[in-house]
Amino acid sequence: MPPCCAGPGHSVRIAPTEDLTPKCQAEKVGWFTKTKESIVPSNLWTKCQKCEEAIYSKDLAKAAWVCPKCSHHFRISVHDRIELLLDERSWQELNAHIKTADPLKFHALTSYDERVKKAVQKTSANEAISTGLGTLEGFPLAVGIFNFDFMGGSMGSAVGEKIVRLVDEAIRLRRPLLIVSCSGGARMDEGVLSLMQMVKTSQAIARLSRERLPFLSMLTDPTTGGVTASFAMLGDVILAEPGALIGFAGPRVIEQTIKETLPEGFQRAEFLLETGLIDMIVSRKDCRATLAKLLRFFSAPAHHAPHAEGPSNGSDVSTAF
Repeated sequence: MPPCCAGPGHSVRIAPTEDLTPKCQAEKVGWFTKTKESIVPSNLWTKCQKCEEAIYSKDLAKAAWVCPKCSHHFRISVHDRIELLLDERSWQELNAHIKTADPLKFHALTSYDERVKKAVQKTSANEAISTGLGTLEGFPLAVGIFNFDFMGGSMGSAVGEKIVRLVDEAIRLRRPLLIVSCSGGARMDEGVLSLMQMVKTSQAIARLSRERLPFLSMLTDPTTGGVTASFAMLGDVILAEPGALIGFAGPRVIEQTIKETLPEGFQRAEFLLETGLIDMIVSRKDCRATLAKLLRFFSAPAHHAPHAEGPSNGSDVSTAF
């Protein structure tokens, strides 16, 4: 007998209809619910760290990740940097297999080995720098690009080794060298071994200089610590992005040490240009054209007699490569 026709003494029980539950209704019309996941994708808008303006992420990407309101330069990935600077399909990565070991078996809150594994998983890279060969407006060059997402772009033994091998390749192929720095400095998880990379990389740049090959050093936000104190400031031409933090120790540490208030804009690219520590500030949209102009200058035939062999001071770089 149907439930609606149940006679006296029979209990009537109507099974709940699953489609009428609030959960099911929410699933059917999820775009009506007030959850971020169902209405606004988390990566649709990006907030500028400087002016705090909300910017449509697609527009920001088209502008090379430069804020259209205040011209703040966001940090960008190695892949985006390659697309920005190099000719299409010219990138050939070198020594991607090199990765750090853990010779000191360092352990803080977590082990160094575990931190490296997390960084590899996060970035899909084995180290904090990608090195390779490419062309820029037809000019062949050796390129190194730091990845700040990999443990703050810190320089350990593997990073130092990759830079030295890149210099060796530049010398072998007679190509200029470009390194784009974005680093917090030496990787202290490796102790003195990381500090040794400062000497190791500086000696490599000296060999490049003796070979009369130009080194273009591009500093982005941030470039600090042992990277600044070594190869990054040894470029024949040192460029920087607007507003980049460039220094050795942080401003707060310096203020606490000297017990004085630092001038406004201290350790920013504009301050360093004014004091003569860097050669030029180049906006991201002009970077490729500026580098091409420099490469064109260095590749022009030399009209002077050859100099005695010795390290270059920047203005003495041979233009034959």
